[in-house]
Amino acid sequence: MNFAHILQQSGAIDNIAGQLGIDKTIAHAGASALLPAILGGFKKTTEQGGGVDGLGGILSQLGGSGLLESVLGPQETPIEQGNNVLGQIFGSKDVSRSVAGHASQQTGVDSSILKKMLPMLAMVVGGYMANQQGGAQAQQQSGGGLGGLLGGLLGGSGGSSASGIASMLDLDGDGNPLDDIIGIASKFAR
Repeated sequence: MNFAHILQQSGAIDNIAGQLGIDKTIAHAGASALLPAILGGFKKTTEQGGGVDGLGGILSQLGGSGLLESVLGPQETPIEQGNNVLGQIFGSKDVSRSVAGHASQQTGVDSSILKKMLPMLAMVVGGYMANQQGGAQAQQQSGGGLGGLLGGLLGGSGGSSASGIASMLDLDGDGNPLDDIIGIASKFAR
């Protein structure tokens, strides 16, 4: 499953580009560079925060599927919600800044634009996963679920995503998400 393609189909890239006053190609390049780190942050949160059920609870507390609707709607996106999502998945503003800086080096897109885009993308991903959670819960008995959804978004196999994603992300278990997230972003940029 290609999340960049989902962003385009949903209209999220267009809305983000419009709100930031940038060209859609710049928004697409920025999103492509930021998504691996965001998805990696969600994966890390799942591993450290009580698994898939814990992630579902966190997403629900942060706004659930309303996160996605806030970005897709006609009103301006409430960035504070996105910053709350980033706080959950990255742990600190330093990680967010580093992710934006790294993506800027990869794409040539100004880091100030990427810093503004990051909370919006986090809302889209979190809202999309929360929106899919109902269907994912129904799939849990067949080996899918939110973990399978997250695995699919990261390019792993559906039901057996945990070991495949862990090896793909090369999680070192040092408790510092920054090096893992930067590593994730660099793997996907190639």
